[in-house]
Amino acid sequence: MHMADALISPAVGGAMLAASAGLVVHGAKKLKEDMDDRVVPLMGVLGAFIFASQMINFTIPATGSSGHIGGGMILAVLLGSNAAFLVMASILTIQALFFADGGLLALGCNIINLGFFSCFVAYPLIYRKIAGKNPNRNRIFIGAIAASIAGLQMGAMGVVIETWLSGVSDIPFTGFLLLMQPIHLAIGIVEGIVTAAVVTFVWKARPEILEITGGPASNYPTSTRKILVGFAISAAVIGCTLSWFASTNPDGLEWSISNVSGKELKAPETGLHAFLAKLQQNSAAFPGYSFKEESAKPGGKATIAESGKDEAWGSVNAGTSLSGLIGGSATLLLACLIGWFLRKFQNRSRV
Repeated sequence: MHMADALISPAVGGAMLAASAGLVVHGAKKLKEDMDDRVVPLMGVLGAFIFASQMINFTIPATGSSGHIGGGMILAVLLGSNAAFLVMASILTIQALFFADGGLLALGCNIINLGFFSCFVAYPLIYRKIAGKNPNRNRIFIGAIAASIAGLQMGAMGVVIETWLSGVSDIPFTGFLLLMQPIHLAIGIVEGIVTAAVVTFVWKARPEILEITGGPASNYPTSTRKILVGFAISAAVIGCTLSWFASTNPDGLEWSISNVSGKELKAPETGLHAFLAKLQQNSAAFPGYSFKEESAKPGGKATIAESGKDEAWGSVNAGTSLSGLIGGSATLLLACLIGWFLRKFQNRSRV
Protein backbone atom coordinates (compact mmCIF):
# COMPACT_ATOMS: atom_id res chain seq x y z
CA MET A 1 0.00 0.00 0.00
CA HIS A 2 2.96 2.28 -0.63
CA MET A 3 1.65 5.22 -2.64
CA ALA A 4 3.58 6.53 -5.63
CA ASP A 5 4.05 10.23 -6.37
CA ALA A 6 1.88 9.93 -9.49
CA LEU A 7 -1.17 9.84 -7.21
CA ILE A 8 -0.32 12.84 -5.05
CA SER A 9 -0.33 16.61 -5.54
CA PRO A 10 2.30 18.83 -3.87
CA ALA A 11 -0.39 20.39 -1.64
CA VAL A 12 -1.68 17.06 -0.33
CA GLY A 13 1.81 15.57 -0.12
CA GLY A 14 3.11 18.60 1.79
CA ALA A 15 0.18 18.64 4.19
CA MET A 16 0.50 14.95 4.97
CA LEU A 17 4.26 15.23 5.41
CA ALA A 18 3.72 18.08 7.88
CA ALA A 19 1.11 16.01 9.73
CA SER A 20 3.40 12.99 9.94
CA ALA A 21 6.30 15.15 11.11
CA GLY A 22 4.09 16.57 13.85
CA LEU A 23 3.13 13.07 14.94
CA VAL A 24 6.80 12.05 15.01
CA VAL A 25 7.60 14.97 17.30
CA HIS A 26 4.58 14.18 19.49
CA GLY A 27 5.51 10.51 19.68
CA ALA A 28 9.12 11.31 20.55
CA LYS A 29 8.08 13.65 23.37
CA LYS A 30 5.69 11.11 24.85
CA LEU A 31 8.14 8.24 24.50
CA LYS A 32 11.01 9.89 26.30
CA GLU A 33 8.86 10.43 29.39
CA ASP A 34 8.93 6.75 30.45
CA MET A 35 11.36 5.08 28.11
CA ASP A 36 13.44 2.12 29.29
CA ASP A 37 16.95 1.41 28.00
CA ARG A 38 15.93 -2.06 26.90
CA VAL A 39 13.29 -0.66 24.54
CA VAL A 40 16.01 0.75 22.26
CA PRO A 41 17.38 -2.54 20.87
CA LEU A 42 13.84 -3.92 20.61
CA MET A 43 12.88 -0.96 18.41
CA GLY A 44 15.85 -1.75 16.19
CA VAL A 45 15.31 -5.48 15.70
CA LEU A 46 11.56 -5.10 15.25
CA GLY A 47 12.18 -2.40 12.66
CA ALA A 48 14.49 -4.75 10.76
CA PHE A 49 11.97 -7.58 11.08
CA ILE A 50 9.09 -5.50 9.70
CA PHE A 51 11.28 -4.11 6.91
CA ALA A 52 12.13 -7.65 5.81
CA SER A 53 8.55 -8.87 6.22
CA GLN A 54 7.24 -6.12 3.94
CA MET A 55 9.46 -7.49 1.17
CA ILE A 56 7.34 -10.64 0.97
CA ASN A 57 4.15 -10.30 -1.05
CA PHE A 58 1.69 -13.18 -0.65
CA THR A 59 -0.82 -14.08 -3.36
CA ILE A 60 -4.51 -13.28 -2.82
CA PRO A 61 -6.26 -16.30 -4.38
CA ALA A 62 -8.64 -15.78 -7.34
CA THR A 63 -7.74 -12.10 -7.70
CA GLY A 64 -4.42 -11.92 -9.54
CA SER A 65 -3.28 -9.62 -6.74
CA SER A 66 -0.98 -9.87 -3.77
CA GLY A 67 -0.37 -8.17 -0.45
CA HIS A 68 2.23 -7.75 2.24
CA ILE A 69 1.87 -7.08 5.93
CA GLY A 70 2.09 -3.49 7.05
CA GLY A 71 3.48 -4.44 10.44
CA GLY A 72 2.09 -1.49 12.34
CA MET A 73 0.03 -3.67 14.65
CA ILE A 74 2.97 -5.92 15.52
CA LEU A 75 5.04 -2.86 16.37
CA ALA A 76 2.25 -1.25 18.40
CA VAL A 77 1.52 -4.36 20.48
CA LEU A 78 5.18 -4.98 21.29
CA LEU A 79 6.41 -1.38 21.61
CA GLY A 80 3.40 0.80 22.30
CA SER A 81 1.87 3.42 20.00
CA ASN A 82 4.58 6.07 20.16
CA ALA A 83 7.65 3.89 19.68
CA ALA A 84 5.83 1.88 17.01
CA PHE A 85 5.00 4.99 15.01
CA LEU A 86 8.61 6.20 15.14
CA VAL A 87 9.85 2.81 13.94
CA MET A 88 7.29 2.70 11.11
CA ALA A 89 8.28 6.20 10.00
CA SER A 90 11.91 5.03 9.95
CA ILE A 91 11.06 1.98 7.83
CA LEU A 92 9.06 3.94 5.28
CA THR A 93 11.70 6.68 5.02
CA ILE A 94 14.47 4.17 4.32
CA GLN A 95 12.28 2.36 1.79
CA ALA A 96 11.54 5.57 -0.09
CA LEU A 97 15.09 6.95 -0.06
CA PHE A 98 17.15 3.87 -0.80
CA PHE A 99 14.75 1.41 -2.44
CA ALA A 100 12.30 3.67 -4.31
CA ASP A 101 9.44 1.93 -2.53
CA GLY A 102 6.87 4.68 -2.11
CA GLY A 103 7.35 8.17 -3.50
CA LEU A 104 9.16 10.96 -1.69
CA LEU A 105 6.23 13.32 -2.20
CA ALA A 106 3.90 10.59 -0.94
CA LEU A 107 6.07 9.75 2.08
CA GLY A 108 3.85 11.62 4.53
CA CYS A 109 0.77 9.88 3.13
CA ASN A 110 2.40 6.48 3.51
CA ILE A 111 3.46 7.19 7.09
CA ILE A 112 -0.08 8.23 7.99
CA ASN A 113 -1.77 5.36 6.13
CA LEU A 114 0.53 2.59 7.36
CA GLY A 115 1.57 4.04 10.71
CA PHE A 116 -0.97 6.41 12.22
CA PHE A 117 -4.14 4.37 11.71
CA SER A 118 -2.59 1.18 13.08
CA CYS A 119 -0.54 2.65 15.92
CA PHE A 120 -2.78 5.45 17.19
CA VAL A 121 -6.28 4.30 16.25
CA ALA A 122 -6.69 0.55 15.70
CA TYR A 123 -4.24 -0.52 18.41
CA PRO A 124 -5.56 1.48 21.40
CA LEU A 125 -9.23 1.48 20.42
CA ILE A 126 -9.60 -2.08 19.13
CA TYR A 127 -6.71 -4.40 19.98
CA ARG A 128 -6.22 -3.28 23.58
CA LYS A 129 -9.96 -3.26 24.23
CA ILE A 130 -10.24 -6.87 23.06
CA ALA A 131 -6.96 -8.26 24.43
CA GLY A 132 -7.44 -6.54 27.77
CA LYS A 133 -4.89 -6.23 30.56
CA ASN A 134 -4.50 -10.00 30.87
CA PRO A 135 -4.41 -11.28 27.29
CA ASN A 136 -4.77 -14.94 26.38
CA ARG A 137 -4.40 -16.78 23.09
CA ASN A 138 -8.01 -16.24 22.00
CA ARG A 139 -8.06 -12.56 22.91
CA ILE A 140 -4.78 -11.95 21.10
CA PHE A 141 -6.04 -13.74 17.99
CA ILE A 142 -9.39 -11.93 17.86
CA GLY A 143 -7.84 -8.57 18.72
CA ALA A 144 -5.09 -8.94 16.12
CA ILE A 145 -7.52 -9.87 13.35
CA ALA A 146 -9.98 -7.09 14.17
CA ALA A 147 -7.35 -4.38 14.66
CA SER A 148 -5.34 -5.37 11.58
CA ILE A 149 -8.42 -5.30 9.37
CA ALA A 150 -9.53 -1.96 10.79
CA GLY A 151 -6.07 -0.42 10.42
CA LEU A 152 -5.74 -1.50 6.79
CA GLN A 153 -9.29 -0.47 5.94
CA MET A 154 -8.61 3.02 7.30
CA GLY A 155 -5.28 3.14 5.50
CA ALA A 156 -6.88 2.04 2.22
CA MET A 157 -9.57 4.68 2.66
CA GLY A 158 -6.79 7.19 3.28
CA VAL A 159 -5.17 6.27 -0.04
CA VAL A 160 -8.45 6.81 -1.89
CA ILE A 161 -9.19 10.15 -0.22
CA GLU A 162 -5.64 11.47 -0.68
CA THR A 163 -5.72 10.48 -4.36
CA TRP A 164 -9.11 12.12 -4.84
CA LEU A 165 -8.10 15.33 -3.04
CA SER A 166 -4.91 15.54 -5.09
CA GLY A 167 -6.76 15.50 -8.39
CA VAL A 168 -3.64 14.68 -10.43
CA SER A 169 -5.15 11.48 -11.84
CA ASP A 170 -8.52 10.68 -13.38
CA ILE A 171 -9.18 7.70 -11.10
CA PRO A 172 -12.88 7.71 -10.12
CA PHE A 173 -13.42 7.90 -6.37
CA THR A 174 -16.22 5.32 -6.10
CA GLY A 175 -14.62 2.74 -8.38
CA PHE A 176 -11.27 3.08 -6.63
CA LEU A 177 -12.89 2.74 -3.21
CA LEU A 178 -14.88 -0.35 -4.19
CA LEU A 179 -11.69 -2.11 -5.24
CA MET A 180 -9.36 -0.92 -2.49
CA GLN A 181 -11.52 -1.88 0.49
CA PRO A 182 -12.25 -5.54 -0.35
CA ILE A 183 -8.72 -6.42 -1.44
CA HIS A 184 -7.30 -4.90 1.75
CA LEU A 185 -9.89 -6.79 3.78
CA ALA A 186 -8.27 -9.99 2.54
CA ILE A 187 -4.79 -8.63 3.23
CA GLY A 188 -5.91 -7.53 6.70
CA ILE A 189 -7.06 -11.04 7.60
CA VAL A 190 -3.66 -12.46 6.66
CA GLU A 191 -1.88 -9.69 8.54
CA GLY A 192 -4.04 -10.35 11.58
CA ILE A 193 -3.08 -14.02 11.60
CA VAL A 194 0.62 -13.16 11.25
CA THR A 195 0.33 -10.54 13.99
CA ALA A 196 -1.41 -13.00 16.32
CA ALA A 197 1.31 -15.60 15.69
CA VAL A 198 4.15 -13.16 16.40
CA VAL A 199 2.51 -11.63 19.47
CA THR A 200 1.57 -15.04 20.87
CA PHE A 201 5.17 -16.18 20.48
CA VAL A 202 6.46 -13.17 22.41
CA TRP A 203 3.65 -13.45 24.98
CA LYS A 204 4.66 -17.04 25.74
CA ALA A 205 8.37 -16.28 25.88
CA ARG A 206 8.29 -12.90 27.64
CA PRO A 207 4.77 -11.79 28.65
CA GLU A 208 6.25 -8.75 30.39
CA ILE A 209 7.02 -7.21 27.00
CA LEU A 210 3.31 -6.84 26.33
CA GLU A 211 2.83 -5.21 29.72
CA ILE A 212 5.12 -2.30 28.93
CA THR A 213 2.76 -1.04 26.23
CA GLY A 214 0.17 -0.39 28.88
CA GLY A 215 2.23 0.16 32.01
CA PRO A 216 5.37 1.75 33.43
CA ALA A 217 8.85 0.83 32.25
CA SER A 218 9.55 -1.00 35.53
CA ASN A 219 7.40 -3.86 34.29
CA TYR A 220 9.89 -4.56 31.54
CA PRO A 221 11.60 -7.98 31.68
CA THR A 222 15.09 -8.35 33.07
CA SER A 223 16.44 -9.80 29.84
CA THR A 224 15.18 -9.67 26.27
CA ARG A 225 18.23 -11.27 24.68
CA LYS A 226 16.42 -14.34 23.35
CA ILE A 227 13.66 -12.23 21.83
CA LEU A 228 16.17 -9.85 20.26
CA VAL A 229 18.22 -12.68 18.79
CA GLY A 230 15.09 -14.41 17.50
CA PHE A 231 13.81 -11.32 15.68
CA ALA A 232 17.28 -10.48 14.33
CA ILE A 233 17.74 -13.97 12.88
CA SER A 234 14.21 -13.93 11.47
CA ALA A 235 14.83 -10.56 9.80
CA ALA A 236 18.02 -11.85 8.19
CA VAL A 237 16.43 -15.07 6.94
CA ILE A 238 13.32 -13.32 5.60
CA GLY A 239 15.18 -10.47 3.93
CA CYS A 240 18.02 -12.51 2.47
CA THR A 241 16.29 -15.72 1.36
CA LEU A 242 12.52 -15.90 1.84
CA SER A 243 12.16 -12.65 -0.11
CA TRP A 244 13.08 -14.64 -3.23
CA PHE A 245 9.67 -16.30 -3.01
CA ALA A 246 7.56 -13.13 -2.90
CA SER A 247 4.55 -13.15 -5.21
CA THR A 248 5.14 -11.41 -8.54
CA ASN A 249 1.47 -10.36 -8.72
CA PRO A 250 0.74 -6.64 -8.27
CA ASP A 251 -0.08 -5.58 -4.73
CA GLY A 252 -3.54 -4.45 -3.67
CA LEU A 253 -2.98 -0.79 -4.54
CA GLU A 254 -1.43 -1.51 -7.95
CA TRP A 255 -4.16 -4.05 -8.72
CA SER A 256 -6.89 -1.54 -7.83
CA ILE A 257 -5.34 1.19 -9.98
CA SER A 258 -4.99 -1.17 -12.93
CA ASN A 259 -8.57 -2.38 -12.73
CA VAL A 260 -10.12 1.03 -12.26
CA SER A 261 -8.04 2.97 -14.78
CA GLY A 262 -6.69 0.37 -17.19
CA LYS A 263 -3.63 2.43 -17.91
CA GLU A 264 -0.28 3.39 -16.48
CA LEU A 265 -0.29 6.47 -14.29
CA LYS A 266 2.64 8.82 -14.73
CA ALA A 267 3.68 11.68 -12.49
CA PRO A 268 4.02 15.14 -14.06
CA GLU A 269 7.39 15.54 -15.73
CA THR A 270 7.90 19.09 -14.53
CA GLY A 271 7.95 20.94 -11.22
CA LEU A 272 8.22 19.31 -7.82
CA HIS A 273 7.28 15.85 -9.11
CA ALA A 274 10.18 15.87 -11.56
CA PHE A 275 12.61 17.20 -8.97
CA LEU A 276 11.71 14.55 -6.41
CA ALA A 277 11.76 11.79 -9.03
CA LYS A 278 15.30 12.78 -9.96
CA LEU A 279 16.29 12.98 -6.30
CA GLN A 280 14.89 9.52 -5.62
CA GLN A 281 16.57 8.12 -8.71
CA ASN A 282 19.90 9.34 -7.37
CA SER A 283 19.35 8.26 -3.76
CA ALA A 284 17.90 4.81 -4.42
CA ALA A 285 20.89 2.47 -4.42
CA PHE A 286 18.63 -0.59 -4.82
CA PRO A 287 15.40 0.57 -6.50
CA GLY A 288 12.78 -2.14 -6.49
CA TYR A 289 14.95 -4.09 -4.00
CA SER A 290 17.37 -5.05 -6.74
CA PHE A 291 20.46 -3.76 -8.49
CA LYS A 292 19.90 -0.57 -10.45
CA GLU A 293 20.31 -2.19 -13.84
CA GLU A 294 17.54 -4.67 -12.96
CA SER A 295 15.19 -2.24 -11.29
CA ALA A 296 11.96 -0.56 -12.26
CA LYS A 297 10.94 3.06 -12.05
CA PRO A 298 11.47 5.30 -9.05
CA GLY A 299 8.49 6.62 -7.16
CA GLY A 300 7.08 3.48 -5.63
CA LYS A 301 6.11 -0.06 -6.48
CA ALA A 302 5.13 1.03 -9.96
CA THR A 303 2.12 3.22 -10.57
CA ILE A 304 0.14 0.54 -12.36
CA ALA A 305 -0.33 -3.12 -11.65
CA GLU A 306 1.95 -5.28 -13.72
CA SER A 307 1.22 -8.98 -13.89
CA GLY A 308 4.78 -10.09 -13.27
CA LYS A 309 3.93 -13.42 -14.92
CA ASP A 310 7.09 -13.33 -16.99
CA GLU A 311 9.25 -13.08 -13.88
CA ALA A 312 10.73 -16.17 -12.28
CA TRP A 313 9.14 -17.03 -8.95
CA GLY A 314 11.45 -18.23 -6.28
CA SER A 315 14.61 -17.39 -8.19
CA VAL A 316 17.79 -16.57 -6.32
CA ASN A 317 18.48 -12.85 -6.60
CA ALA A 318 21.62 -11.38 -5.06
CA GLY A 319 20.22 -7.86 -5.36
CA THR A 320 17.15 -8.79 -3.36
CA SER A 321 19.22 -10.50 -0.68
CA LEU A 322 21.57 -7.55 -0.42
CA SER A 323 18.60 -5.18 -0.26
CA GLY A 324 17.13 -7.16 2.61
CA LEU A 325 20.41 -7.16 4.49
CA ILE A 326 21.21 -3.49 3.92
CA GLY A 327 17.66 -2.27 4.43
CA GLY A 328 17.16 -4.27 7.59
CA SER A 329 20.50 -3.11 8.99
CA ALA A 330 19.79 0.52 8.11
CA THR A 331 16.37 0.34 9.76
CA LEU A 332 17.85 -1.29 12.85
CA LEU A 333 20.50 1.41 13.08
CA LEU A 334 18.10 4.31 12.54
CA ALA A 335 15.52 3.02 15.03
CA CYS A 336 18.22 2.38 17.63
CA LEU A 337 19.67 5.85 17.08
CA ILE A 338 16.26 7.41 17.60
CA GLY A 339 15.72 5.42 20.77
CA TRP A 340 19.24 6.14 22.04
CA PHE A 341 18.84 9.87 21.37
CA LEU A 342 15.52 10.00 23.21
CA ARG A 343 16.99 8.07 26.13
CA LYS A 344 19.93 10.46 26.36
CA PHE A 345 17.63 13.46 26.14
CA GLN A 346 15.49 11.93 28.89
CA ASN A 347 18.52 11.49 31.18
CA ARG A 348 19.64 15.09 30.64
CA SER A 349 16.20 16.45 31.41
CA ARG A 350 16.23 14.63 34.74
CA VAL A 351 19.57 16.09 35.83
